[in-house]
Amino acid sequence: MLTDIVTIIRKEWKESFQSRGNVRGGLVNLLIMVGVFGIVIPLQTGAEWFQAQLLPIVWAWIPVFMTTWMVADAIAGERERHTLETLLASRLSDRAILAGKVAASVLYGFTIEVANLLLAALTVNIAHPELGIQFYEPGFFFSLLGFSLLSCILLSALGVLVSLRSSTARQAYQRISIALMVVWVLPTIVLQFLPDSFKSSLDVTLTGINYGHLIGVASGVMFVLDALLLFIASKRFRRSDLVLA
Repeated sequence: MLTDIVTIIRKEWKESFQSRGNVRGGLVNLLIMVGVFGIVIPLQTGAEWFQAQLLPIVWAWIPVFMTTWMVADAIAGERERHTLETLLASRLSDRAILAGKVAASVLYGFTIEVANLLLAALTVNIAHPELGIQFYEPGFFFSLLGFSLLSCILLSALGVLVSLRSSTARQAYQRISIALMVVWVLPTIVLQFLPDSFKSSLDVTLTGINYGHLIGVASGVMFVLDALLLFIASKRFRRSDLVLA
């Protein structure tokens, strides 16, 4: 089964990059994103990148969001290109197809996240040699990696469920994007209209938070949600239903 999953992963990556025009164009877009979040932003924040743990937490979500455009294409894109029937007619099991599609987007987002964090650390150290060699606090760093991985799984599982119910990849992507905007962007917009006194209190609260502990708790919740969404996806991913859809 592992071989079948790897086959699906390779297929998803190839199709996702080519859907943006060509493989070279996809790699260029990828390098631009890594350059922005791994070099430009850490340069702007400077040594504070390691001191304010909230910064890498906030920016760590951006690469995770990049899983959405890949997973949106998982089923809806196949259906739109009329390649879903061919895939389902293959010897690959339903479980291998689903696992491969989820794993493809998870590995994509998580790899970008790791690359960004390491490149950001290198960038800050090169830009500020006078401060000596700096790196993330080990416990916080590995907690952040675990949280990012669980986040990628969450978005990928959710994306597959949305893609199953969408007729086109664009429709699936729009639905996922709206959900993310409500959860991530809307609170930021609402915050701008809150009283300054509340914002000041919030700043004090955020400063005193143990982010390592917070990530640990959030990861536990995320793990349960991941397991639930993957279970639902496995129940809804049925070859017979997809052929008739």
